[in-house]
Amino acid sequence: MRHYKKIFFLFFLITLSISSQEKVTLSGTIYDQSNNETLIGVSLYLPEINAGTTTNEYGFYSITIPEGVYKIQVNYLGYKTIIETIELNKKTTKNFNLTEETESLNEIIIESNIEKLNVKSPQMSVSKLTSKSIKQIPVVLGEADIIKSLILLPGVTSAGEGASGFNVRGGAADQNLILLDEAIVFNSSHLFGFFSVFNPDVIKDVQLYKGGIPAKYGGRLSSVLDIYQKEGNSKEFNLTGGIGLISSRLLAEGPIEKEKSSFVIAGRASYAHLFLPLFDNENKAYFYDLNSKVNYRFNDKNNLFLSTYFGKDVFGVSDNFVNTYGNAVVNLRWNHLFSDKIFSNLSLIYSDYFYGLTLDFVGFEWDSGITNFNLKYDFKHYLTDNFKLSYGINNIYINFNPGKIVPNREDSGILPEQLTNKYANEFAAYLDAEHKINDKLTLQYGARFSNFLRLGQDELNIYEDNKPVIYNQQFKKYESATTTGIENFKRSDVISNFNNIEPRVSLAYLLNNETSFKMSYNRMVQYLHLLSNTASPTPLDVWAPSGKYIQPQQLDQFAVGYFKSIKNGSYTIETEAFYKDIKNRIDYINGANLIANNEIETVILNGQARAYGLEFLLKKNEGNFKGWLAYTLSRSEQKTPGLTTNEPGINQGQWYNTAYDKTHDISINASYKLSKKWTFNTNFLFQTGQPTNYPVGQYEIQGLNVPIYDDNRRNADRLPAYHRLDVSATLTPEKNKNRKWQAEWIFGIYNLYGRQNAASINFRQNRETLRNEAIQTSIFGVVPSVTYNFKF
Repeated sequence: MRHYKKIFFLFFLITLSISSQEKVTLSGTIYDQSNNETLIGVSLYLPEINAGTTTNEYGFYSITIPEGVYKIQVNYLGYKTIIETIELNKKTTKNFNLTEETESLNEIIIESNIEKLNVKSPQMSVSKLTSKSIKQIPVVLGEADIIKSLILLPGVTSAGEGASGFNVRGGAADQNLILLDEAIVFNSSHLFGFFSVFNPDVIKDVQLYKGGIPAKYGGRLSSVLDIYQKEGNSKEFNLTGGIGLISSRLLAEGPIEKEKSSFVIAGRASYAHLFLPLFDNENKAYFYDLNSKVNYRFNDKNNLFLSTYFGKDVFGVSDNFVNTYGNAVVNLRWNHLFSDKIFSNLSLIYSDYFYGLTLDFVGFEWDSGITNFNLKYDFKHYLTDNFKLSYGINNIYINFNPGKIVPNREDSGILPEQLTNKYANEFAAYLDAEHKINDKLTLQYGARFSNFLRLGQDELNIYEDNKPVIYNQQFKKYESATTTGIENFKRSDVISNFNNIEPRVSLAYLLNNETSFKMSYNRMVQYLHLLSNTASPTPLDVWAPSGKYIQPQQLDQFAVGYFKSIKNGSYTIETEAFYKDIKNRIDYINGANLIANNEIETVILNGQARAYGLEFLLKKNEGNFKGWLAYTLSRSEQKTPGLTTNEPGINQGQWYNTAYDKTHDISINASYKLSKKWTFNTNFLFQTGQPTNYPVGQYEIQGLNVPIYDDNRRNADRLPAYHRLDVSATLTPEKNKNRKWQAEWIFGIYNLYGRQNAASINFRQNRETLRNEAIQTSIFGVVPSVTYNFKF
């Protein structure tokens, strides 16, 4: 503990020495001229002293420099650059208003940050998306999708078409921290992965951290997807929307009190299920979601925000089987400026993920979910241009409902049952510094302290020798142990207490003004576990906390990178190599039953995992022709040794491929602006086939051939390689010019050459020929789409 006291004391001494220097501070907020929205990540650069800064998540910037007369450049991709001369001889507050280079619909694209400051920044392994045109990226059924856009980036893959979630650098989907206006989102998918829950019209800014993750983030191992919603136009009322083949969107925004308070509300819904009765189809599959946000600027020092999201999916086979799931989040935030150097954000957040089933043919309903209450207080301290501090605290109380069974008719014969609810509290405090050592070397370093309490619950099983899983030497397999008793706790009791220090450090060394070398190390700890034995999360998967029988996962990740800007940012090259080592990764015994299991600890073992690889990204950022080429070469493996030296473990204790291992991943995206009316876009994807298991033999029983699988060959086979080509064309009518109503048509073809990509391959005996056969399941063939977008 004395060691960490010395670290914090060193921070204090550095802070004291730096703040004692006599300089002046320039601070303010940067807005979009058209709607008064604050802009995130805007670069403010002073070429005379080769210094600069960027705006934070709320558009605020602060820089402390020597007195003098400076030329200031304010740059943001898609906006006109401001160059202004200013004399600084005292503390100065100055706001900037940027105007867009071209008027266009508020869509989303993957943005390349071409400023030289980004080459100098120690932050690495970050991909940024902003509010500008994702609809240029062809997607299935014409629906713009943030998650599908992420898949085009190096190091990011999915489990395939129709699969929920995404995988980052060989990590599982539950190892991604997904934040919407700082609120945790536990399921990012609509319709089992066909769409994401994020309405592109309402999204303001997106950042994906794959490595070098700042200390303010924690609780997950692989990545952080940080998404902010728009604040609303405080100057005038606007409507934005789109009409597609299976879903439509509508967004309304405007001032409550002009240039002081605004609102935004956006809705989206699918309606393809309405046409199913025309084909005598009683099934249903639809979703809807609603986003809202209001804000009020009391003065230059105080802003208040209230943002919400609610989304729901319904999937039913007739009325006999109905599955519902969704997210609900509410966040109340207060921004306060203590001084021109200290910015703070206080947030009170509620987040809920619910999922349930109605099984009329059995006669019961199933309801489960996870709810958390989050209080966080973050500070950004702009000490000087060369030294900035971030620090704060975060406390999350979590309620786990593993499942409740309720009969829905009197003759069902089903008895009501509530699986044991679980409770936990996760607290964290962090301190992070960005330190410019000299003109060539910049460091970012800090640490996060996390504490996790597994709180009391009604019943906790007791097992002999505290071993919920035992190895049966006679049958050579792992089995669930039998309980020897039950413990009961008060809600205030602490069953388990975990404490961890999570250091973070990254550096950037500038080889020249266009080239840099970067390195990073971060330790992350994850206390929550998604219990799923499928490659892609499903709505029935259950979240479980660490505790007496489940240890928290711990990650150590190392990364090195080379970054180069060519022709003043017209082209950029990013190359990174990474290595991830994970302890206490959950694994499952053969035949594990995860659904409605009140003794989940009896089917899981703690193992380890590793992932390593090389990422390459080449971008063309300017001109009528833009695009990028991304390639990832990687491995993702898992190993679970036996509990003792006399046990074989899983897969004989040997490394085996995880379900999300993709050795080769290639993505090509290109757009060409032919004229003011027409823009053409395409993307091509190739991924190594997903690991799976094929039978190694068969046996016959009552005339049927039954396949045999080798339990000691986990994920030893693969599905065929995945690849497809998508194209789209955007038509912007000439009559858009000089009129309030703006519109465009997007025509697309998903999977142009009709590749039948395998979602799965099942083996069975043909009932007619009695011969064994392999059946491939594919989700999509060629899918045309047309979408009409508008704004006025």
